[in-house]
Amino acid sequence: MDNPPLDLLAILRSQADPKPQAPCLLFEDEIITFGEFDRRTDMVAGALKKQGVGVGDRVAILSLGHPIFFELLFGCAKSGAIMVPLNHRLSGREVDDILSDAEPSLLLVESDLVHLVGEEHTFPRLDTRDFSDWLEAASPATPHPVSPDDPVLILYTSGTTALPKGVVLSHCNLSYLERMARELWDFTNESVNLAAMPLFHIGGLGWGLLAFSQGGQTVLTRSGDITELLDLMRHHRVTHAFFVPTIIQRLVEHIEETGVPAPKVAHMFYGAAPIGEALLNRAIAAFGSAFHHTYGMTETAGTTVTLAPDDHDPKGAHPERLASCGKAMPWVELRLVDPETGRDVPCGEIGEIRMRSPCITKGYWRKDAATDEAITPDGWLCSGDAAVQDADGYIYLRDRYKNMIVSGGENIYPAEIDSVLQFHPAIQDVAVVGAPHSQWGETPHAYVVLKSGMNTDEAEVIAYARARLAHYKCPTKVIFVDDLPRNASGKILKRELRG
Repeated sequence: MDNPPLDLLAILRSQADPKPQAPCLLFEDEIITFGEFDRRTDMVAGALKKQGVGVGDRVAILSLGHPIFFELLFGCAKSGAIMVPLNHRLSGREVDDILSDAEPSLLLVESDLVHLVGEEHTFPRLDTRDFSDWLEAASPATPHPVSPDDPVLILYTSGTTALPKGVVLSHCNLSYLERMARELWDFTNESVNLAAMPLFHIGGLGWGLLAFSQGGQTVLTRSGDITELLDLMRHHRVTHAFFVPTIIQRLVEHIEETGVPAPKVAHMFYGAAPIGEALLNRAIAAFGSAFHHTYGMTETAGTTVTLAPDDHDPKGAHPERLASCGKAMPWVELRLVDPETGRDVPCGEIGEIRMRSPCITKGYWRKDAATDEAITPDGWLCSGDAAVQDADGYIYLRDRYKNMIVSGGENIYPAEIDSVLQFHPAIQDVAVVGAPHSQWGETPHAYVVLKSGMNTDEAEVIAYARARLAHYKCPTKVIFVDDLPRNASGKILKRELRG
């Protein structure tokens, strides 16, 4: 394709026009073809117009996984409106904060989630059970003219360190999903893509557009049950699947414990949080798939750095690359800088990842100051992630700069300690955070989840770390917990551990 589409409607037309009968979305017992999807999204645009929703208005949705997310996204694209998916795992107060910020003209809400919406909001609401009737009562609308820079989606950040901010994504930003699917990740019209991540997240909604963009099938599921996920992969002969490391760990444990062969999935993707080399090696052994690491942000409309399957060979020429998240995609400029000076750091030294690309957001919804803080005047997005780049361009994440521990004048990156402790035979999960220290300023504390039936103690864990790390990097206290707090994308909420 010499001229890749730069808007969502061009992507849809490229598939619906030549093969309207091809399966598009699969959900439970429902199959939606590309032609039917195109027709239904015309109806969504007509229903929004009848509702009084105009160009630039926001339409919020609070629901579990369902094709309605994709129908609403493209219906908003055809009407000039902006879709705002809401995280159903938030508290009512947090949902209210987002609704107050987005000020939607309409909220589609699943009846089981209506308790999350405060009564003070007076905008129109529609129960998702009535969605089909709402569509049929309207007439199809002619799509609104689209410019690549038109906003079509606002995704609120996970808020691991602060209140969520609305990331505004344009047609152009999202169009790079089509290129990544086609050029880098082997998606074709024969692909079957499992979308198991929450659809209010770029790793769910954006991931679900990859096979879609090539005319392949997308399997949607609400289930987080490991047995059901494995059954879906087998039944639909899934070719591509993306999971956060915590789900991959549960999948691997189930396969190892039951001895049941893993489904044949050609491409397995992981990201959103570090996986740890120990788990990655087990996953490669269990699935035998081509593994891809993905690094990106909501602000980048998905992945910007990826580690290809050829670099996942523990016995290959560069086994150290298993610890890397890969190289920047062709349309992404990437540099590492000293955040204090803004100057590039030498190869091999730690710096902040900064990226520039047409796939990156122009800013946050109604937050000019936050936008100016995150994006430099010449268009570089400041990720806040500390990393090292080698001579071949591979990126090795160290940690969030905000998680960095300064102990006795030394910089300590908790992710480095996490990675070492994950190899401990009794440890299932671990998170290291900084705690105040009267002499050193800060000191590392490790929160540890033990494997079922396994035991160890604080002294043994500290000794294990000291045998593998400089002593100043090692935890001085170990707290054993039943689980670690995580957000919807699998990231550990370290602010809750720090208290």
